[in-house]
Amino acid sequence: MEYFGDCEDVKRIILIVDDDPGNLEVLGSLLHAHYQVLAARSGQRALLIASSEPKPDLILLDVLMPEMDGHAVIRRLKEKPETKDIPIIFVTALGSIKDEEMGLELGAVDYITKPYRPPIVLARVHTQLELKLARDLLKNQNMSLEAEVKRRMKDILLTQDVTINALAELAETRDPETGYHIRRTQEYIRVLAKYLQKNPKFSDFLTDTNIDLLVKSAPLHDIGKVGIPDHILLKPGKLTDEEWVIMKTHTRLGGEAIQRALQRADRSIDFLNIAQEIALGHHEKWDGSGYPDGKKGDEIPIPARLMALADVFDALISRRVYKSPMPAKKARAIIIDDRGKHFDPDIVDAFTVSFESFIAIADKYKEVG
Repeated sequence: MEYFGDCEDVKRIILIVDDDPGNLEVLGSLLHAHYQVLAARSGQRALLIASSEPKPDLILLDVLMPEMDGHAVIRRLKEKPETKDIPIIFVTALGSIKDEEMGLELGAVDYITKPYRPPIVLARVHTQLELKLARDLLKNQNMSLEAEVKRRMKDILLTQDVTINALAELAETRDPETGYHIRRTQEYIRVLAKYLQKNPKFSDFLTDTNIDLLVKSAPLHDIGKVGIPDHILLKPGKLTDEEWVIMKTHTRLGGEAIQRALQRADRSIDFLNIAQEIALGHHEKWDGSGYPDGKKGDEIPIPARLMALADVFDALISRRVYKSPMPAKKARAIIIDDRGKHFDPDIVDAFTVSFESFIAIADKYKEVG
């Protein structure tokens, strides 16, 4: 590799590739006053220089060279991510339109024929370097913009998650004995949904994206409890018929609150749509005996069906003001017995297969004290 010109004063780097030392000398002498000029006398040497740092800003490439001609060189340069964007001007004695068309098809940005006309060479080199500078600036601006968009989106999602959990924990503070209930039910749902992904009845809905939304939305399932009076919500004994009617309104209170939020947003928001289905429908039953609307079977949205099982299992194994915790195996037996009655049969089957994962989640997020 040879250098022409003062490297201290010249920032733009031009690589000249030609097997003829005389041609290298002519172009080098013409360009060295304005640019840092590198020279290569073979295609292989040109590929090595182009891949090294600092990379050339422009390549002047001869077509007719032994062993590896200019066409082979440009193909190799365009194949590599680190060199594919370097602009290339073919410099050759081949002056036919067909030769020029072929060069441009291969990715060259311009075509200069010999003998050289200095003003033309300098003008075309200058033009291509300015175009490259503009492209580089635009690329850097786009990268900066993309990074800023990603940062802001991350902040938005973080704020969204914090807000969801704050609202959910606000509801849970009404029932102080269920501190980890939110996290456990989230993880139960994730396990069930991942298993059911391969079930044709669920696979269209349970994409990875929707599973993430399910987990994000699950904490809002009992948001409607904020509207239930303390003397009912925290009652240590059995509820009266009248109290039970009031307690059951928490599903509609939660569903309607989220629905109003969606209406104010004036557009569909996926995780809130799922949250609304969960809040409203997680006490519906497969056989139609649940509430608030008595939906049955596939009328019940998948998110609500998943939460129904996750919520009941966690309630059974957890301590409440009105009961002691139940052994997990006994809770499993109750859920299996309610297959096709309270719960979607396929979801019960997924629960049965994943039971050890449920136990691990319950242990990991066990209530303290």
